Amino acid sequence: MALRIAFTTILPEEGFKRLVERGFCHLPLVICDLSTNNAGWTEAEILVSTFDYKVPRELIESMPNLRLIANFGAGFNNIDLDTCRERGIRVTNTPQPVIEPTAELAFALMIDVARRVSEFDRAIRNNTGQPMAVMNNLSHSLYGKTIGILGMGRIGQALARRAAASGMKIIYHNRHRLEDERIRGLEDVRAEYVDFQTLLQDSDFLSLNLPYTPDVHHIIGKPELGMMKRTAFLINTARGAHVDEAALIEALKSGIIAGAALDVYENEPQISPKLLSLPNVVLSPHTGTGTWEGRIAMCENVTDNIIAFAEGRTEDMNVVI
Repeated sequence: MALRIAFTTILPEEGFKRLVERGFCHLPLVICDLSTNNAGWTEAEILVSTFDYKVPRELIESMPNLRLIANFGAGFNNIDLDTCRERGIRVTNTPQPVIEPTAELAFALMIDVARRVSEFDRAIRNNTGQPMAVMNNLSHSLYGKTIGILGMGRIGQALARRAAASGMKIIYHNRHRLEDERIRGLEDVRAEYVDFQTLLQDSDFLSLNLPYTPDVHHIIGKPELGMMKRTAFLINTARGAHVDEAALIEALKSGIIAGAALDVYENEPQISPKLLSLPNVVLSPHTGTGTWEGRIAMCENVTDNIIAFAEGRTEDMNVVI
């Protein structure tokens, strides 16, 4: 079972202890980098990639022994899947550990943008805010408002649990309607299924929680933003390409929507300077899963996938292809 493993990124070693115990090559073997002349990783049978690292055809073809790409992350649009299919290379991901941290950040961003937490923090530090007075520094409550969730998968449902606890009405649009409209983990709370247009029109907070595929590229653009309430907030912790960023910037500047909170961006890692200048947007550096606990759990999930692959237990892998 002494399979050779290459890594695209340095990750917490405590999450890979079981691989060392089971006789896999010592970790980290080498960090993959096509910009250097390092041939060590070309012998690897397994590549551990991260969601922020592109794995193009060139990299895959440079690894003749590659049999498995164990992606560190739920998304896998960083990997050239067509090349993997041609080569018969398995690809796995880590969907389970990302659920709670991502939903937690989405909820935090929603509170932040509604209650103007980051905006007020900047004003206090820069001494540019309004004086403390009864009718100054007002913001908006979540209680009694409607959250619209686009993509009611595991993360969407984890966010819905938090919204329900805050007294919010939950509506959603999804490829598949929930059975009995029940939210996982909150059997007594119902979410109302609505069509896409109703979701846009009725949401006070619209949260994007769907996976990225080409058919949902710019699913939120100028027409969709125009259907939203002028008092509505957009929350995106999914993928930046879901949103036409130029249209969003214009909507934020012109008051078509009230604000936005973003953890992902259309041209990562670059962030538009126009977004940086807007007071009604909260920005986070793609850290939805970025907790120590979450990172270690993701490493352990990668370990599970690798061990299951080595032992031929495909049914126990988080298989993408």
